[in-house]
Amino acid sequence: MTYEQTSLYVTDFLEKRCQLTPDRVALVEGLGGPEITFREWNERVNRTANYLRSMGVEKGDRVSVYASNCPEYLDLFWAAGKIGFVLHNLNWRLTVHELTQIVADAEPVVLFYSNDWRDQVDELRPSFTTVRHVVAFGEPIPGDRSFAERDEFPTALDGRPDLDMDDIWGIYYTGGTTGLPKGAILTHGNLTWNSVNTITSWGLTADHVAPLQLPFFHIGGPNIFMVPLVHLGGKTILCTGFDIDESYDLIEKGGITHYVAVPTMYQMLQSHPRWEDADFSKLALVISGGAPCPVPVMQKFWDRGIDFKMGYGLTEAAGNNFWLPADRVRDKTTSVGFPIMHIEMKIIDEAGNEVGPNEAGELLIRGPHVTPGYWRRPEATAETIKDGWLYTGDLAVKDEEGFFTIKGRSKDMFISGGENVYPAEVESVMLAYEGVAEAALVGVPHEVWGEVGKAVLVLDAGADFSEDTFLEFLGERLAKYKLPRSVVVMPEIPKTAIGKIDKKLLAGESS
Repeated sequence: MTYEQTSLYVTDFLEKRCQLTPDRVALVEGLGGPEITFREWNERVNRTANYLRSMGVEKGDRVSVYASNCPEYLDLFWAAGKIGFVLHNLNWRLTVHELTQIVADAEPVVLFYSNDWRDQVDELRPSFTTVRHVVAFGEPIPGDRSFAERDEFPTALDGRPDLDMDDIWGIYYTGGTTGLPKGAILTHGNLTWNSVNTITSWGLTADHVAPLQLPFFHIGGPNIFMVPLVHLGGKTILCTGFDIDESYDLIEKGGITHYVAVPTMYQMLQSHPRWEDADFSKLALVISGGAPCPVPVMQKFWDRGIDFKMGYGLTEAAGNNFWLPADRVRDKTTSVGFPIMHIEMKIIDEAGNEVGPNEAGELLIRGPHVTPGYWRRPEATAETIKDGWLYTGDLAVKDEEGFFTIKGRSKDMFISGGENVYPAEVESVMLAYEGVAEAALVGVPHEVWGEVGKAVLVLDAGADFSEDTFLEFLGERLAKYKLPRSVVVMPEIPKTAIGKIDKKLLAGESS
């Protein structure tokens, strides 16, 4: 007997959730803001999808969004899931020059913007060749359309196109300081499987609540918690961005159970006066992503009885990849744990051979959540996806028990006198020194050792800092070849769009 292979059914998440739990609160528009049920959200998104269809948007068309976090952005995200247009996310941290190239590359038919980016949209406008409609979420620039027009459209969606799990849901751009950023394609299947993996491995339930603070143009915005929570019937609290006081308010009176941030955001929270008195007892999960989290940052949470842990994700792998069991948080302090449900990992050396326990190598990932490639970049796709494996460019080790630890980006690692130096390890020790608020280590050329470390620090206000004492502190805790040979104190360390330390820029400034 033979079976005809058919494409998996693509779920309309909001429509299904509206049928199952119509009156549950799905979205809170800002702390203390309007509470939107799944029925109300689904109807609003149906209006949005009908509005886009009225503008001639069809399956596969690109729709660009140049906006800060706002309800309208989320509505467009879910409308893409319903009618199959490709959400083209514009990173507002990039320059207009960079965005001009990205818009030209995607050839969108519609561009939406929020009021805080009106001036930049005006700068972009002369370069448009395919954009038929420009739509403002707020007050439009004369000649543009208003998103408020969507309220004229029906709340029921009249039919859906045939969608396949391999159809593109969105394009998410990877970071970079030189050249055109690569647009990672994420399909309906990628987002669905990331959600399944998260729900089945992280223990999420319909009673859980998480804020959405990460920028929505970054895959962490929709995928770490929002999509899984909609899948389950949980609640998302939408924030315009990261604000320290708002974060404490969310923790203390917002009812949140789950919280994600990048290490620099946690460092800012711990440096704030509210840290000492904040009640974290209602949080079921506090997790760090974006970069290896320094142990001193984690230790401060453990001292408060919170099972703080590190996660690991990258745009090309749709968000969530590992889980560290709660009973191993304190003895596997730097580990991200085990691969979650429908994911396979391996670590290879430069020759492509799988390494043994506790040997460092490049982390490879495969599974249905992994991108099929980059938008219109076949060469970059071929370099990154090989035989079904995603070559992450990250260094990792796996111990005898199967626990993975991320050592950092392979391009961050440098070799000093023949020895590998992993900056994340050194940075963790640097941050344990009293008065150091932020720390980064980059490799710089050296005529004898090839490369040596250069420490870049931000100090707490009023800190009494001695470079000699600092280096002595490091020398008691690290092998000599790992020690920085120079120290630079800066008022601020440059960051990428989601708050990670920009090592490329630092290395350029340090060379």
